[in-house]
Amino acid sequence: MFDLTSLCKSAVEASKSLLSLSEEQINNALIGVADAIVQNGEKIISANAIDIEVAKSRGQSEGFIDRLTLNAKVLEGIALGIKQVANLLSPVGKVVYSHVDCEQKIKVEKTLVPFGVVGMIFESRPNVTADAFALCFKTSNAVILKGGSDALNSNKALVSVIRKALEDCNINANAVCLIEDTDRETTTKFMKMNKYVDLLIPRGGASLIRSAIENSTIPIIQTGTGNCHIYVDKSADVLKSAKVIFNAKTQRYSVCNACESIVVHSDRLIDLPVIASALQEKEVEIRADQRAFEVLKDYPFIKEASEQDFYTEYGSAVISVKTVDSLAEAIAHINEHSTGHSESIMTEDEASATEFSKKIDSSCVYHNASTRFSDGFQFGLGAEIGISTQKMHARGPMGLDALVTTKYVVKGDYSTRK
Repeated sequence: MFDLTSLCKSAVEASKSLLSLSEEQINNALIGVADAIVQNGEKIISANAIDIEVAKSRGQSEGFIDRLTLNAKVLEGIALGIKQVANLLSPVGKVVYSHVDCEQKIKVEKTLVPFGVVGMIFESRPNVTADAFALCFKTSNAVILKGGSDALNSNKALVSVIRKALEDCNINANAVCLIEDTDRETTTKFMKMNKYVDLLIPRGGASLIRSAIENSTIPIIQTGTGNCHIYVDKSADVLKSAKVIFNAKTQRYSVCNACESIVVHSDRLIDLPVIASALQEKEVEIRADQRAFEVLKDYPFIKEASEQDFYTEYGSAVISVKTVDSLAEAIAHINEHSTGHSESIMTEDEASATEFSKKIDSSCVYHNASTRFSDGFQFGLGAEIGISTQKMHARGPMGLDALVTTKYVVKGDYSTRK
């Protein structure tokens, strides 16, 4: 019978042992893990193939299969990300505030310290296993992983390789633990392990995030879904905008930073066919509001949008189009329908770009750039443990700085308060 409490206790003990490691030891271990993942690629890919076969037999979507798939190229990217994390400077021990009281003979320092044990609940993205481990380990946190049942074999193979690489470096392998029990009750129970787990990060769809919010007694960081928008302003270069939208939508449909909705200024409706023609090269279905539909009605793959379409993260070859008459209306529409992830404005007007950046209430805001850049790797964070759409502690792609908290260290000379 699976013993969740014992697993959590082992992670706590491992987290304590990590505090004794130097940054050099941590970096060498990360490089060892990265190399081990590539060297054991055949084993990991074989395990992943089992998960893929099951997913296909269950009729899972192409986007789902894409998120699930591991191959040699993906594993090389995972290893590169881990090595990039190793090359980053750890924030642990950094002094972010200091104060000296000469009269009372005390020196106050606010330092960055690990949380201790980080819990990670995620769905069918086995690459998250490696990213979460690398970032937590670099910041001297142990991590407990609870992946989706669809990726169980992949996650087991990855964690097995990581634990063996840690053991080879004489490091407690329980710095990374995997909950292999797929029962939903176990997931709910894990959310209540606040005696052992210091921070919980759910990463997945809306239902998973909602479940964590409703059930967790552990402090959580919300990594929300990605209903991302690109607004084509009246001063936009439409040809260049079409290229950006094509990239943001079609490079990968299943990712949370893919564009799901185009918002277009009514002055540019006449140019909308340029954008539509680019998307139709990939047979992207466009769900347009009434004004946009009238412009595009003779195109294939065009449907009239419902109000629900503007709230939807499709994760597939579908995109919505909303027409607005002003920048203010565009901002209001996006803030109403967005999930707070990533939004972009296409414009040649710096004032409009500034207003958009100031008033859009999302974790990442772009000017003349694809939303696909919302990624820890692209932001120079090495990897990411998720993209936070909340406003406390961490927001946007979360790297090392999101995995530390603070501690006040006060030094005295046998000082007593006057």
